[in-house]
Amino acid sequence: MERPELSITLESAPDEVVFHLAGEIDVLTVAKLSAMVNEVLQEPPARIELDMAGVTFCDSQGLGTLVVLSRKAQHARAVLSLTNVGDFLMRVLDITGLRSALMISSTAS
Repeated sequence: MERPELSITLESAPDEVVFHLAGEIDVLTVAKLSAMVNEVLQEPPARIELDMAGVTFCDSQGLGTLVVLSRKAQHARAVLSLTNVGDFLMRVLDITGLRSALMISSTAS
């Protein structure tokens, strides 16, 4: 059985970077996501957006990584927000109590 990967495309503006995510955020893909966000945080824009529209799965490692990246962004004086969060992921965030730990926007900017 072949596992879906996580594809990440970047869209940059002077004060914002948008990561368009598609696939699974899990133990096998969080390192790629972390590395790309950490690279942007070297010279952080005012806002970092994670567009979750194409995300089909997110495990506990993925959830933890999203929280860690959000905190790193705060320390860098940037805002990290999740947009286009699907019903399944919103339910997981509610069940785990992590919804309040992340900034979630209803639509992409």
